[in-house]
Amino acid sequence: MPVTLQHEHGSTYRLDISGLLYKTDLDQSQQQLMGALDRVPGGKVRLLIVLTGFTGWDPNSQWSDLTFYAKRGDQIERIAIVGDPRWKDHLLMFAVAGLRRAPVEFFPADQLEAARAWLST
Repeated sequence: MPVTLQHEHGSTYRLDISGLLYKTDLDQSQQQLMGALDRVPGGKVRLLIVLTGFTGWDPNSQWSDLTFYAKRGDQIERIAIVGDPRWKDHLLMFAVAGLRRAPVEFFPADQLEAARAWLST
């Protein structure tokens, strides 16, 4: 599976994505994140998204489904995305960066610790 979700610390969760992203994998990770949102005191999390060897989105998947964003988007306080800068604009758009209340920042792959520090502010 090219997508894994793990608890980092406190209310911070890490989503690792590699290879080609399929909607079914994203849906499964969103289900896991919903469970985490239900368990975290205050019901809010910070999300660290780390892309390793990311090659894009499956062109045959239906990406227009914004159900998770509509129902749970406000429970994410901050999003840091770490990856290859060539994907920056696409990833910020995919994360609905311009529409969310939560700040979303992109960091080059060699700035993982900077992303973690930004999430903690």
